[in-house]
Amino acid sequence: MAATPIYLDNNATTRTDPRVVEAMLPYFSDHYGNAASAGHAFGWAAVDGVDKARAAIASLIGADPREIVFTSGATESDNLALRGVSAAYRDKGRHIVTSTFEHKAILDTAHQLEESGTTVTYVPVDRQGRVDVDRIAEAITTETILVSIMLANNEIGTLQDIAAIGALCHQRGVVFHTDATQGIGKIPVDVGAMQIDLMSFTGHKMHGPKGVGALYVRRRDPRVLLTAQTTGGGHESGRRSGTLNTPGIVGFGEAAKISATEMDAEVAHVSTMRDRLESALLAIDGVRVNGHPTLRLPNTSNLLIEGVEADAIMSAASDIAMSAGSACSSAAITPSHVLKAIGLTDHEASCSIRLATSRFTTEAEVDYAAERIAKAVENRRRLTAA
Repeated sequence: MAATPIYLDNNATTRTDPRVVEAMLPYFSDHYGNAASAGHAFGWAAVDGVDKARAAIASLIGADPREIVFTSGATESDNLALRGVSAAYRDKGRHIVTSTFEHKAILDTAHQLEESGTTVTYVPVDRQGRVDVDRIAEAITTETILVSIMLANNEIGTLQDIAAIGALCHQRGVVFHTDATQGIGKIPVDVGAMQIDLMSFTGHKMHGPKGVGALYVRRRDPRVLLTAQTTGGGHESGRRSGTLNTPGIVGFGEAAKISATEMDAEVAHVSTMRDRLESALLAIDGVRVNGHPTLRLPNTSNLLIEGVEADAIMSAASDIAMSAGSACSSAAITPSHVLKAIGLTDHEASCSIRLATSRFTTEAEVDYAAERIAKAVENRRRLTAA
C-alpha cells in the first residue's frame, strides 16, 4: 500500500527535486552576495551562478542566454509581456488577440488593458480545447500588435499548434507571445523553430523552486521591444528591475538542466502513470476525459464524473491531492472558465477533477488513488440515489 497523503496535483506545483535544493543551498550561506555587486568576490560568485542558470534555461528552449529575463514567476512574466508590448507598440496599434482559454494571468491583464483603451479579441476554442489558427488569422487587423496563445492548458492539458501560430504572426508582422508555464520541462520547446517572440514560464512547475520565473524575449528577426513595468535599478538589461533571487535562479537553472537530460525518460514515466490512473477511472460508468484525448500534456488527466461533484470526491478522498480546476483561482466559486470554454455546463464543470502525475509518482500511488476515487464515487452515487 502506498504511503499517504498522495500528491497528484502537479499542475498546481511540483515537489522541488532534491538535486535542485542541493544546488541552491550554497547561495543562501556561502555565495550570498548581490548579483548587482560587481566590486567584490561575493557579487562575482552570485553573478556566476546566475549566468550559468541563464545559460541552462536558454539551452532548454533553444534561446540565447541574453534573451532570458528573470521575474518572480509566470504571472509576472505574462503581465510584463502584455503590458510591455502594449506600451512599446502603442504608436503602431492597440489591438491584442488571445483566447477564451487562457490562464487568468493573461485574461485578467487583458481585461485591465481594455479599461485603458486597448481592444482585445478573444478567440474561442473547440470542444477539445484547440484554437483554430484560421480564427486567429481572421482576428488579426492592421492595428494588431500582439497575439497571446498558451502552449498547454493548465486544467485539461490540451496543446496548441504553436509553430503554426508563430508562423502566422511572423507573416503578418505581429508579435507572438505564448504562456508556456505548463509545458516547459514536460514537452520539447524550441523558440526558434516555433517562431515564438515572447514566452512565459516558471521554475515551480518543473521541480524547481517557487518565486522565480522567466520571460523569453526575442533579440532578432524580429527584435521585440518591451517597455519595463518595474523600474528602479535597470536590472535585466533594463527590462525588469529588482535584486535578483540568486538562490531561486540557481535552482531554476538546475531544474532546467535536469529536464533537458531526463525529459524523454520522464515523459515516458508520467504518461505511463497518467494512463494507468486514467484507465482505471474510465472503467467507472459515466466517466470521460475533458479535452483532447492525445494532443495534451503527458501527465495531465481531467475527468468528468457524471452526477458526482468534484468537491464531494475531494472531501471523501482527502488523502489524495487533486484539483477541481486551476490552483491559481481555487478561491473562486464560479465554474472553471476553461471547462466552460470547451462547452461544459456549470454542472458538468463542477463534476470534473484534475489529476496530474510527476517524475516522483509511483504505481502504488496511482493504484491506491484510483481505488479511493472509485470508492468515493460509488458511495456518493449510492447516497444520492437513496
